[in-house]
Amino acid sequence: MRDAFHDELDAIGLSLIKMAQLVQGAMDDATKALLGPDLELAEKVIAADDAIDFMQHDLDARTIDLMARQQPVASDLRTLVTSLRMSADLERMGDMAHHVAKQARIRYPNRSVPEELVKTIEEMGRVAHEIIGKLASVMETRDLDRAVEIADDDDEMDKLHRDLIAVILDDNWQHGAEVAIDMTLLGRYYERCCDHAVSISRRVYYLVTGEYRSEK
Repeated sequence: MRDAFHDELDAIGLSLIKMAQLVQGAMDDATKALLGPDLELAEKVIAADDAIDFMQHDLDARTIDLMARQQPVASDLRTLVTSLRMSADLERMGDMAHHVAKQARIRYPNRSVPEELVKTIEEMGRVAHEIIGKLASVMETRDLDRAVEIADDDDEMDKLHRDLIAVILDDNWQHGAEVAIDMTLLGRYYERCCDHAVSISRRVYYLVTGEYRSEK
């Protein structure tokens, strides 16, 4: 019975890693769709969000069922409770990619991003890709050093977000209020996606150590 329980526990962990990989792919494709612009790719990301949502619902159902049947204690209970919170964060990260893709679709056939902010958005996409990729690795290996690094990596995204806002608020901005709002929202989507990744990295730290790592 305990072997079967731990097999199910391992399967939940693998599903969380798969979910992170899906989110990484969704954000990559959403960025490409935004900068293309590429309507077909944007539609693909929007449709694929249903799969991420389904994975969360399935993971949560399996986790709660396992808790009810096995009544775990100590580290096993910690693993299951943490899994519920991780799946919620991953689902929100998928929502951020979904929002980026919807922005690409709304403005198609025009590109949403003014030329002076293309490089910033490209960099935001790159940083998001690297952070989510590292997060998937941390979830698999439970490497605490790399888990701690994710918060530092997020500093780069925060800087890019500040740079984007500075361009919008500059007196030389010539694209009007509507584009300014679009860009403000886009910056927020990338920034929030990585904030959720940081939250998950802290949950991994708690999962391994039983202690919460304080925020910077």
